[in-house]
Amino acid sequence: MSMTFQTVVKKNVSRTQRYDEIDALVRAGETTNLGVLVRMSGLRGEFRRYALNGLVDCNATTVLEELVEDTTIDPSLRRRAEALA
Repeated sequence: MSMTFQTVVKKNVSRTQRYDEIDALVRAGETTNLGVLVRMSGLRGEFRRYALNGLVDCNATTVLEELVEDTTIDPSLRRRAEALA
């Protein structure tokens, strides 16, 4: 896992910094890490949705399709992934 990913999942990180770090993952094309963020139940929904939208910016259709099939994530995220794929 990259340092950027580790910063996103730390407990004492500001909201703004968390968004900035997700943006850095998008710029770096770290689609696997973005997919992990979407799947993380301990991460607030707003950040999971933001990571999901970042996958679109990376043209990560395969990861989005995997999320659609993943029954362990929230149904609303699965529907959003399906709409974006």
